Amino acid sequence: MEMKNLFDVSGKNVLITGAGRGLGLGYAQTFAAAGSRVFLAGRHPPQLEKIAGALRAAGGEAEAVLLDVTSPDSIEAAVSFVMGHGGTIDVLVNNAGYEQVADFTEVTRDTYDKIMAVNLKGTFFMSQAVAKCMKQTGGGKIINIGSLGSFLGLRQSSVYCATKGGVVQLTKTMALELGAYGIQVNCLAPGYFITPMTQAFYDDPQHRAWIESRIPLARWGTNEDLAGAILFLASAASDYITGETIRVDGGWLAG
Repeated sequence: MEMKNLFDVSGKNVLITGAGRGLGLGYAQTFAAAGSRVFLAGRHPPQLEKIAGALRAAGGEAEAVLLDVTSPDSIEAAVSFVMGHGGTIDVLVNNAGYEQVADFTEVTRDTYDKIMAVNLKGTFFMSQAVAKCMKQTGGGKIINIGSLGSFLGLRQSSVYCATKGGVVQLTKTMALELGAYGIQVNCLAPGYFITPMTQAFYDDPQHRAWIESRIPLARWGTNEDLAGAILFLASAASDYITGETIRVDGGWLAG
């Protein structure tokens, strides 16, 4: 393969969950700009349609897909839609996520179930549905999304950290079982990025300064900082890498 084609994802069908805002939106913009056909999946079709329209207006290919990763019927319908329109799912990005901060002793069963249902159970069964399609069509790439909470304990985020740690372990197990079918499974673990989930921290000068003091590169991440890593994991450049987690955190976890 020529070097210039190593990172080529043009023409690939890319399904992104939780694509309506934050990092998911950034992934969608990255893949559309790189020539992929992007399927933006989420629970708010009008918002997704607006984003898809903007991507198409910029010269990209994009479709909106209704998806609730906590619903088996919704997962089946979304995967069927993408297969019907694209013929394959070449890349799945499991970006859908949910967090509700609370002290450990105050977490309710309802809160626990909601976070688990999206972050871990949703990732598991979304991957399962797509992997079945990939096995039939010759392989593909599954990219799970972890976080600092995959490796660190974070106050008031006990359930979230449990799910994100689980995603890293799930990534390894999926890689073991799916490798024989030409499916690579890896995880991308972002550090502190400016998103709707972290906006309150960013807007608090004291909290923001503390976070920046912990990052060797001394700044928060942007969507552009994730573009290279996500394209690497989706392209032929990572064909011999599976079961791994790439941390994009400005060096937070370096020491």
